Amino acid sequence: MAMPIRQSIRLGGYLLKQKLLRRDKFPLLVELEPLFACNLKCVGCGKIQQPHTLLKQRMPVEQAVGAVEESGAPMVSIAGGEPLMHPQIDEIVRQLLARKKIVFLCTNALLLPKHLHKFKPHRNFAWMVHIDGLEDRHDASVSHPGGFKAAVEAIKMAKAAGFRVMTNSTFFNQDTPQDVIGVLDYLNDELGVDNMQLSPGYAYEKAPDQEHWLQVEQTRELFRKAFADGRRKKWRLNHSPLFLDFLEGKRDFACTPWGIPSYSLLGWQRPCYLLADGYAKTYSELIETTDWDKFGRGKDERCANCMAHCGYEPTAVLATLGSLKESLRAIAGS
Repeated sequence: MAMPIRQSIRLGGYLLKQKLLRRDKFPLLVELEPLFACNLKCVGCGKIQQPHTLLKQRMPVEQAVGAVEESGAPMVSIAGGEPLMHPQIDEIVRQLLARKKIVFLCTNALLLPKHLHKFKPHRNFAWMVHIDGLEDRHDASVSHPGGFKAAVEAIKMAKAAGFRVMTNSTFFNQDTPQDVIGVLDYLNDELGVDNMQLSPGYAYEKAPDQEHWLQVEQTRELFRKAFADGRRKKWRLNHSPLFLDFLEGKRDFACTPWGIPSYSLLGWQRPCYLLADGYAKTYSELIETTDWDKFGRGKDERCANCMAHCGYEPTAVLATLGSLKESLRAIAGS
């Protein structure tokens, strides 16, 4: 299945507006990082490698909301670090929702039971819980025994309170197609989360584990086998059909790094969430002064094995909008 219909309609309207305004670069979603601090040390993340003084900082509410407003993006993914460690994270969410943004709050869910009462269910809000495999695999990935059970209980609690709950699962080269199938079947059929996202492990240079990144052909083989026999149609995946085609090698795309820009305590990150080639103070500076044509597979060696959502889902979404056939296919969820 494809993206939720409400999200698809909102995104489609926004993209049509950009086309009518003849804009060639615009954000679909902003990755907002109001802090770098985290209560876990995941093997595939390097955010907590930031200097100690920076790990203590928390982005002011006005700065966080102002950055999203400046960009004009219709959707926001609040990440980090662990956003629930930010003392005003609920106020950031409230103000973004008041401005009619679609908000995803990414969390490892360990702190969710303690803070759930600060939030209210909203049609434009969803928890995005990281679930990197079933119990043993997840706990190893986040370096925290008991992390999987805690996340599952938090998801159940949030669902019972009326919240929309999504998950994001990152897969590495030690994962098998059956690992992918196992966790998605569990999340989809047993736990009943609303939607799921997939992330092929990307070569994030500051991550502690540098041995288990997926290469392009490994990614394609992994998802081709996991998606076989019509399985991908039954899962409530929060991706466009073309991006799923891309993951299993049926289609190839160029990267669109400006489609999902990243804003943190350091500013607007060039050129994307994964590469840190300096920072811009404003969104307009990021767009106007970054040489976007330098990045992507075949252009920058750091991008050689990247098939990440932040660069290629925007390309897939734009390709969908440009084709009536693919637009109808996206609505049908095939």
